[in-house]
This record gives sequence, C-alpha cells and structure tokens, in this order.
Amino acid sequence: MDKENILTRAEWSVMECLWGKPGCTGREAIDELSETVGWTKSTTLTMLRRMTEKGIVLCDETGEVRSYYPLVDREDAAIRETDDFLSRVYSGSVGLMMSAMTQKQKLTKDEIDELYSILKKAEEDVDD
Repeated sequence: MDKENILTRAEWSVMECLWGKPGCTGREAIDELSETVGWTKSTTLTMLRRMTEKGIVLCDETGEVRSYYPLVDREDAAIRETDDFLSRVYSGSVGLMMSAMTQKQKLTKDEIDELYSILKKAEEDVDD
C-alpha cells in the first residue's frame, strides 16, 4: 500500500467488514455497513466498486454472487496509517507522540508494563 492508498475513514469501515469476514457477499457487506455506519445499499456498493478500482479490494465474480476480499492486511494498513500520522503530527518523533499521549491519558499498570516490554524488545533489536 503506497502513500495514495492510505485508507480514508469510510474505507476503514469497509475494510473492517472485509477483515472480519473475507469473501463476504455484497448483500452481507450492505447489511453489516448499514448496521455499523448507517450506509445505504448504494453507498456500500459504490465504496466496494471504488476500492476495487483502487486495488485494495478484490471482487470475485466467478460464483452466482459477487464476493469481496481485502487485498490489504490489517497490520500493513495500521503500520502505514501510523507512519503517516507520526510523520504529519509529530514530525516522526515517537518520543513526542508518547509524551503527548501519556499527558492526556492515565495509563494502567498493565499498559505501562506493556510499553516497557515493547521498549525492551526495541532496545534488544538495536543491539543486534
């Protein structure tokens, strides 16, 4: 996924549906997105068509009904979004981002332990 394929908020909604049920039919996507974000049939089908044209969704028309598959892994999309966010908002500084996040939100002991674990692993990777 390149820079121009960073997912929009609407595309994230579609991808959440497809990541949850790869190969869902158009009808299943319409039903889920109607329930989760209030979209109409037309909006859902338009989004699926556009995302297929962008190459981030695969539309399989070999069966009796169309099935849709995500062509972008959730983890890859999350990493791309995080890189873009970090670059745009914090000039690439992870420290500045963490400082801002911990000033506005109280962390639980488990979250702090998890962050220490992540930092320890990152430190070990630097030593290699």
